[in-house]
Amino acid sequence: MSDQRQNYGLGIFMMLLAFFLFAANDALGKWLLATATVGQLMLARAVVGLTVVGVLLAPAGPGPLRTQPRIGLQVLRGFLSALESALFFWALKFLPLADVMTYYLAGPIYVTAMSPWLLGERVGWRRWLAVILGFVGVVIAIQPGQESFSWGALAALVGSFAYACFMIATRKLAATDARVLMGWQLVAALVIGIALVAYQGWAPLRPIDLALMVVLGLGSLLGNSCVNISLKIAPASVVVPYQYSLIIWGVLMGYLVFGEISDPPTFVGAAIIIGAGLFIFLREQQLRHEARR
Repeated sequence: MSDQRQNYGLGIFMMLLAFFLFAANDALGKWLLATATVGQLMLARAVVGLTVVGVLLAPAGPGPLRTQPRIGLQVLRGFLSALESALFFWALKFLPLADVMTYYLAGPIYVTAMSPWLLGERVGWRRWLAVILGFVGVVIAIQPGQESFSWGALAALVGSFAYACFMIATRKLAATDARVLMGWQLVAALVIGIALVAYQGWAPLRPIDLALMVVLGLGSLLGNSCVNISLKIAPASVVVPYQYSLIIWGVLMGYLVFGEISDPPTFVGAAIIIGAGLFIFLREQQLRHEARR
């Protein structure tokens, strides 16, 4: 029992660390956008990530790339990841850090709403009610028709939907080697980064900017590694709810680094979205437990 409790505690710590790293990485990205373009950030993350993943895949050679199933869906998933990342960075240019994070927290709610058609899963009335409440939270957060609704908010909203589609593709590719999936994500980010740089041009960068872009790429990989470790050593039902700590870090970093204070409707919407997302997740865990009996 003590080993199990230790694993649970370490799993929770790794999940909290992961989302602290994600929030810090997002804050760094927002800071870099004062001088760099979205395309340059995408390009930097892709180059750093491909260097690391290439080292991990090198001992196995090209074999894993050839033997993994559903190559078309792998590529589509990679470009969905690149799209949602680019839209996230673009939204950060116009919106407070916590606001953009709030929109993206709605991703799991979109997944539930689309799962009957795209995953063939049955969604009961309780989860449908949570989905509706989650959408209400999104509407409250974006404040349609108000001056606060902007192209940045639209980018975050579309990006969160792309993120939901990315998660659905990930569930369909659950048996695929994680290194291969990450490789395709980074290749897609490289392609999108090159295309955006060609369109936006190359902004002059200082050596410190280039160094911080390397940190940006490494931070993303480290955060994802912490999530994977957390899910390996502790049950998802224990550690996944801690992903919502992201909004706490987002509020703190947005205020401390950028002096940002989100509007009250954003906090209300975030609370509703988090509540709906937690209910959906815990209900799905309960149904899986009952199905295994």
